[in-house]
Amino acid sequence: MELRLRSARRSVVEIPAPVRIVGIWGGELSDEGQRLDEHLKGKLSAILKNLRFQGDLGETLLLPMEEFHVLLVGLGKRRGISLEALRRVGAKLVGEVARLGFREAACETFLSEKLGKKEASAALTEGMVLGSYEFLKYKSRSEAKRLRLWLSRASSSAVERALIVAEAVCFARDLVNEPPNVLYPAELARRAEELAQLGLEVEVWEPERIREVGMGLFLGVAQGSAQPPRFIQVRYRPTGKPQRVLALIGKGLTFDTGGYSLKTSEGMSTMKSDMSGAAAVLGAMRAIAQLRPPVEVWAYIAAAENMVSGSAYRLQDVLKSLSGKTVEVLNTDAEGRLTLADAITFADREGAQTIVELSTLTGACVVALGNQVAGLFSNDARLAREIEEAAERAGEKVWPLPLEEEYRERLKSSVADLKNVAGGRDAGAIIAALFLSEFTEKPLAHLDIAGPAFSDKPHALGPAGGTGYGVRLLVELVDHLQS
Repeated sequence: MELRLRSARRSVVEIPAPVRIVGIWGGELSDEGQRLDEHLKGKLSAILKNLRFQGDLGETLLLPMEEFHVLLVGLGKRRGISLEALRRVGAKLVGEVARLGFREAACETFLSEKLGKKEASAALTEGMVLGSYEFLKYKSRSEAKRLRLWLSRASSSAVERALIVAEAVCFARDLVNEPPNVLYPAELARRAEELAQLGLEVEVWEPERIREVGMGLFLGVAQGSAQPPRFIQVRYRPTGKPQRVLALIGKGLTFDTGGYSLKTSEGMSTMKSDMSGAAAVLGAMRAIAQLRPPVEVWAYIAAAENMVSGSAYRLQDVLKSLSGKTVEVLNTDAEGRLTLADAITFADREGAQTIVELSTLTGACVVALGNQVAGLFSNDARLAREIEEAAERAGEKVWPLPLEEEYRERLKSSVADLKNVAGGRDAGAIIAALFLSEFTEKPLAHLDIAGPAFSDKPHALGPAGGTGYGVRLLVELVDHLQS
């Protein structure tokens, strides 16, 4: 859906749209709904009384009037609504308006005792933009519906910021949803280079430079593919002295077969999404470039395919990392941690004060937390707390899991410094996080987003496919980082 959303100072009564959307709180018209009822000479309240419409959260009712239509939306109890509930209401509303065939609508900004104008404006905007998202690029017979929507009496600054963030989420979704024959490492790098138009610095290394620098783990994973790898670097520099220097790292496996530890067809069916961490990082950088926070942010992506061929890496190969540590490969499907290890080392050497990494890393984390919650591992309590708070504000769920030091012994190899898996099915997500922590002593947060990054069915804020998970969280984190 092509959604054009704007804030308006006027009441829904004054906006000349064919449908006006107002809220119902616990069976009672909202303040804006009461103004509309006065304009309609009490017709709304009379209909409500006859129908006994209570307006449970998300419930809608379309009422045709002489001048225009009125769409009532249930908001539940005024004190109980949350930002996430309001996002979901916004997402549902754009779908409902489009389904009913309207191309223009005016919607009140649903204020409550709990949520002020800025919070409600932002949440509704995010929900509406994310709910309107579609990926129709490869449909030969499709036409996106168009909807112009006015948010009545909204905070214009909050709407503008939310539009930037939500559009960045949609950008990340587009990257994840692209088929792997289109979005291979060089193409992902090209999409990153387009961000230079927003004032970001972008540098892309080809295999020769990657080899020259010494990223042996990254190259080991990439060597089996006909599509050569790319190391993508994107930098945002604020005006003046930065309060903090933050590195964002996203896993960039544009397709993952598992290598010689081959996945099943079912297990491979969503592996175009194995670059969801990279998509989230690039989406966040897109938003950061427009929001201009006082924090300096660097983004790094080791983009590659993990394929099977005569040149692919094997079990029991020993690879040398950028850090100098050697790694024995005991599972070629544990490739993400190898590419990320070299990226983390590089960020550390470049001088990042804090490193945050996102990756669809382990099925074990999905088993532990399901498909709605990301696992959070960190070696720094303050950083972990900042991420949890950012996630709460953004509406993206995380749950802290331990970097259990007693398990670190299991990563030791008899022939190299480390092995890339510990063997056995237990503590898989923790073992992967411990492996990554071997490559920096700086404050590091690892977010295992294997669950929430991709949805196999429609969800409250969008269709099946890439969710863009992590973009909103990262933008919130950067906005609130302390020096």
